[in-house]
Amino acid sequence: MATLHQARAYLSHWLNKVDQHSVHSPFFFDFYNKVIRSSIEPPCATDIENIRTRLLHNPGEISVEDLGSGSTRPGKRKLQDIVSLAASPPEYAQLMLRICQYAGAKKILELGTSVGLTTLYLSYTQKARVYTFEGSHALVNVALTNFEFMDRTNIEVLEGDIAETLYEFLQRDTAKIGFVYLDANHRYEPTLRYYDMLMRRFNEKSVMVIDDIHNTPEMERAWKTLHKHELVYGSVDLFRCGILFFDPALNKQHFVWSL
Repeated sequence: MATLHQARAYLSHWLNKVDQHSVHSPFFFDFYNKVIRSSIEPPCATDIENIRTRLLHNPGEISVEDLGSGSTRPGKRKLQDIVSLAASPPEYAQLMLRICQYAGAKKILELGTSVGLTTLYLSYTQKARVYTFEGSHALVNVALTNFEFMDRTNIEVLEGDIAETLYEFLQRDTAKIGFVYLDANHRYEPTLRYYDMLMRRFNEKSVMVIDDIHNTPEMERAWKTLHKHELVYGSVDLFRCGILFFDPALNKQHFVWSL
């Protein structure tokens, strides 16, 4: 069912996508050319992708608690499978870094650390601190090893059920959030619940990215609900992920693009 849904969703996306020639907004024209279509690889990419390569060749197993599925029972999974199936591919992880740099984000939240590859990219945003949330203790240990290997000191890991750790974090840290990458608990209700908690910490310069927006009918419904939210003034559908903007000057614009 998911495969059929994804095929239909991709066809719809392909039929509706546009390029820069159809973009009349100065902000989105600039964003398209400098962020979406940029082919400049960040200097950190080689070292981070070397970590990805090592993990992809690691047949070792870890016990992963999948809190996002509602299960707390650990299941054995190979590291190489986690990286190949769940980690954001290089082009999207690098896109997250470009968005943060473009937005000038200083406080970055990532919901869903996994093995920490995207986290590493985010940590290279100039003068930024990254707070990354993960429910699996085993994945946290893998990620921390990678952060230590890269000597990244501007990353803070918050371990536990994200619904709880995120709430506690937002209660004690009330500063505005520059960027959020939501890649956890890919279901309708939790996605909207996270958004409701986070939106109180956004300002007009904040940006939020939601992963896997067309992966299931449930996530597609969540994406449609959020990009039409009254406080969302601009949105971009890249098929794999969706980007939300909160600046009233953008005047409720929505675009369908390809990366």
